[in-house]
Amino acid sequence: MSLDRLTPVVLSYNEEANLPRTLSSLGWAKRIVIVDSGSTDASKALATTFPNVAWFERPFDSHANQWSYALFETAIDTPFVLALDADMEVPPDLRDEIASLVARDDNAGALIPFSYQVQGVPLWGSLCPPQVRLLRRDCVEVLDAGHTQAFRVRGAVRRCRACLVHDDRKSLDRWVSAQLRYSAIEAARLAVTGRRGNLKDHLRRRLPAWPMLVGFLAYVRAGGPWYGAAARRYALERLIYEAMLRWRLADRDLTRGRHEE
Repeated sequence: MSLDRLTPVVLSYNEEANLPRTLSSLGWAKRIVIVDSGSTDASKALATTFPNVAWFERPFDSHANQWSYALFETAIDTPFVLALDADMEVPPDLRDEIASLVARDDNAGALIPFSYQVQGVPLWGSLCPPQVRLLRRDCVEVLDAGHTQAFRVRGAVRRCRACLVHDDRKSLDRWVSAQLRYSAIEAARLAVTGRRGNLKDHLRRRLPAWPMLVGFLAYVRAGGPWYGAAARRYALERLIYEAMLRWRLADRDLTRGRHEE
C-alpha cells in the first residue's frame, strides 16, 4: 500500500523506442504522469494504451520549467514522486526498496544509482553518478543544470542500493539530434559559469584531448574488452557528445578571438 503514496513522472519527446519498456516496469503504479514536449512519433499512441497513464503536453523551454510543471501542475495528489526519463526502467528490487522509503514521512528523497545497458546488454559500469530521483514534492526545488535538471531537496536524502536501468534505444539519427541540442545547452551554461565552474568544467574548456580521455574512461568503466560491442558503443556515445561540446567551445573561442583583434 505504501506505493499508493508515489506517482512516477516521466518526461518524453519522440520516445517510441523506449516508452513501452519504461511503462511496463511501472505496472504497479496507480497513476503515471507523462509530460511530453510535442512528440511527432508514436509515443502518445503507445503510452496511452497503458490504463494508468495520464498524458500531458507542454512546449519545452527549459528542464526546470518542464519538471516544475510536471511535479506541481498535473494534479498529482501523492506526497512522493519518482522522476524518470523515458529510457529508464524500474526493476522489482528497486520498486521494493522505494516502497519502504515512501512509507515514512521523514524521508525527503533518495539518490538512486544507475545500471547502464546498451540495446539490452548490461555494462559493468558507467560514468553516470547516482541521482536524486525519488522526491517528496513539498521538499523539492527544481533547477536548471546545463542540459539536464537538478533537484534540490530539503531534508533527509537516503541512498538506494538497487539501481534504475538506463537503456536508450533511440536510432542514431534521433540520438545525434538530441546530443546536438544538449551540447548547445551545456555550452551556454559553461559560458555563464566562467571560472566558477567545477574541475570538469575547466577540463572541458582547457583540455583539447578531453573527449578522447572521456571515451577511454567510459570504455574502461563499461567493462572494456570483456563487454565487447556494448562497451565500445557506450564509449563512442560519451566521446561523440564531448566532441560536440568541445567543437562548440572551440567555435566560441575563435569567434571571441576575432572580436578581440
